[in-house]
Amino acid sequence: MSEPTATRTARILLIVSGAVIAGATAGAGVPQPPDLDLVVAVPSIASPTVVTHAGDGSGRLFVTEKVGRIRVVDGGVLLATPFLDITSIVKSSGFEQGLLGLAFDPDYESNGDFYVYYTRADNATVLAHYNASPPSGNTASAVGTELLSQAQPASNHNGGQLAFGPDGHLYMAVGDGGIQGDPAGNGQSLQTWLGKILRISVDGNLPYTVPVDNPYVGVAGTLPEIWHSGLRNPWRFSFDRSTGDMYIGDVGYGSWEEIDRAPAASLGGENWGWRCYEGAHPFNTTGCGPIGDYDFPILEYAHASGRCSVTGGYLYRGFAAPDLRGAYLFADWCTGEVWAGEYDGGSGTWSATELAFTQNLGGLTTFGEDEAGNVYLAAGSTVWVLRQIGALFDDGFEDGTTTAWSSTTP
Repeated sequence: MSEPTATRTARILLIVSGAVIAGATAGAGVPQPPDLDLVVAVPSIASPTVVTHAGDGSGRLFVTEKVGRIRVVDGGVLLATPFLDITSIVKSSGFEQGLLGLAFDPDYESNGDFYVYYTRADNATVLAHYNASPPSGNTASAVGTELLSQAQPASNHNGGQLAFGPDGHLYMAVGDGGIQGDPAGNGQSLQTWLGKILRISVDGNLPYTVPVDNPYVGVAGTLPEIWHSGLRNPWRFSFDRSTGDMYIGDVGYGSWEEIDRAPAASLGGENWGWRCYEGAHPFNTTGCGPIGDYDFPILEYAHASGRCSVTGGYLYRGFAAPDLRGAYLFADWCTGEVWAGEYDGGSGTWSATELAFTQNLGGLTTFGEDEAGNVYLAAGSTVWVLRQIGALFDDGFEDGTTTAWSSTTP
């Protein structure tokens, strides 16, 4: 079923070197109204937190529900039986608690392995391994294996993103512990996983091994799993499927929201500044090093007009909206504003153009990708796919089927 074609407002947000500048013009590559719209992909699902695929050529979407279920969308139909139901062990009573992350093994099609990140009854966050046999089936065994857990000082700032990088290793985001202003300095401490992105290997070695090229392997007084530090609540990060670059949406404190980028060639060890800096702005620099010790965002925006919390997305590589290819999509949770960030190689700066739709996207919890790289947005109990009128849409199946979008395409 189709929703009305959305229109975009003319308001442009340009973010350069930490400054928000009004009155910029839209980038030439971003489609103008009424080219873009959102179409319902899943009309009713309980509190979606992840939208992803298994990389197995089936074209299925997998959507996690905060309460502890993974649902399957096969051929556009939400199946009644969950792929996985672990509601009995997932604590979802806290606003930022629940089933928060899902990643399928790069060899899922042959081994059926996948990984989830959730909140346990004791408030700890857990990374666990599960298996589906056969991988082509629509249900998995509910018997899993905990690989690691992190005690949480509070119910918020749990992070939750899981993703396999181009190197085949598993990356995991953990928030700073949630206590206001990070008083324990978790973001800057290399003796805790809190406020970090971790990198581990789960290639047949349970519970896991630490890649020998992680930046803190062999460094006294550090945890070797750490890949990036200085994060507050990296709720969503992603890898550009074309370049391998990592993009991180890190939720700010009271003033600034930020998008960080680590190039594919990164050797890890980036320090994104929290709590010394919120975005590119000093926050609490007591005990902090010189500014050159820190890495700073490519994009940031201020808490103006009701904005409050960034939801990181994807560098668009899909077919449903080809004029957005090469743009990084992200949003604000409070306002539902969606932006397309673009890099200008000539000036060496990033700018962001608002993509405003008729749908109410307030409470946008997550972005997602299908096998073809098309992007989904989830808010409330609905999942939409982003499309461009007249574009050829690859449905994600191995047969290469394409469809030309129109205003009535279901």
